Amino acid sequence: MAERICVAQIGAAHGVRGEVRLRSFTEDPLAVTSYGPLESEDGTRRFTIEALRPAKDLFVARLAGVTDRDAAEKLTNIRLYVSRDKLPPIDEDETYYHADLVGLAAVTPDGAPLGTVTAILNFGAGDLVEIRPDGGEPLLVPFTDTAVPEIDMKARRMVVVPPAVVE
Repeated sequence: MAERICVAQIGAAHGVRGEVRLRSFTEDPLAVTSYGPLESEDGTRRFTIEALRPAKDLFVARLAGVTDRDAAEKLTNIRLYVSRDKLPPIDEDETYYHADLVGLAAVTPDGAPLGTVTAILNFGAGDLVEIRPDGGEPLLVPFTDTAVPEIDMKARRMVVVPPAVVE
């Protein structure tokens, strides 16, 4: 299990007063403000959200110490993390954090190995599961009930219906 969980990502600067666009990855998008200071991926920078307001498909945030557009632009694409112990515990078998899926074995419905889950990605059109086979290029599969019909956290495996090959 991951020690830190990515809960948000800073987007482009918004306006001239240092505000930034912010994508929240939490189940309740406003919960991103309740975890205290957020850290950069490398853990060297801490960010405190002073204000957050909804905008189209994201939030606009004012971060402590960021007072102008130049400072805000330097933060673009920084992913924000919190310690796992600050997040609500998971009590249900069918519930997990995306970070918990990294490292699962990916297998076909008949049990043939596909590789290892290396990431859960989102480029704006929905989540994708990245699977790295033992050799070759990574496979990207939509993270839907159709393409990923089963996740067994106890067995550390994910059943994946690979996309049809078009020739």
